Amino acid sequence: MTEPASMLTGDRIYRIHWMPGTDTLRGICHCGAERVAEEPVELWEWLLAHPYGHQPKTVVPAPPTPSRAAVPA
Repeated sequence: MTEPASMLTGDRIYRIHWMPGTDTLRGICHCGAERVAEEPVELWEWLLAHPYGHQPKTVVPAPPTPSRAAVPA
């Protein structure tokens, strides 16, 4: 008898699961982000666009403004 196949892991593993009883698919990225859609092409485009589109946008703080004392008159 052969051993059951193990679950693949890594930083480039993408999964699309069919949700039984529906026309809905769930895409899961290796980073843990998930998206639900009815069209497989939509999910693959989303997954392959990684990381664009499914990571929270980072807010970059504005550079500090120079104080009046530091500006020569």
